Amino acid sequence: MSILDRLTEDMKQAMKSGEKERLGTIRLLRGQIKDTSIYQQKELSEEEEIAVLTNAAKKRRESIDAFKTAGRNDLVEKESYELEIIQSYLPEQIGPEELEKIVDAAIRESGAQTIKDLGKVMPVLMAKVKGRADGKLTSQLVKNKLGM
Repeated sequence: MSILDRLTEDMKQAMKSGEKERLGTIRLLRGQIKDTSIYQQKELSEEEEIAVLTNAAKKRRESIDAFKTAGRNDLVEKESYELEIIQSYLPEQIGPEELEKIVDAAIRESGAQTIKDLGKVMPVLMAKVKGRADGKLTSQLVKNKLGM
């Protein structure tokens, strides 16, 4: 079952149970997937659907940080709830220890020695962790390992 199909089923359940906030978030996610599909003029693969949801999750994290800075706890709570729903459709995230092993392997595989080789490591690494690890965290880990 594709992510879009799961979202459709969950949308029906949210309607029946009267979960307005959940329903709104699911509708938004379905819309983003459909918009991307229309823009690309094709049905999205599961990997492409995951990319859309990963982007939506990234936007929520950025919003949460901005709202915390502005002291808008009501909006932090709303965005956190939406992020939780989005994450329920994404693959399970890689743990810190496993991510570190994957980063080490990607550095070895790309032959990177210094921070100047970051551009060699990231494509190799992101292909391995796509959708299962936060890109910002992953990039920071690589930078630390390469001596920045």
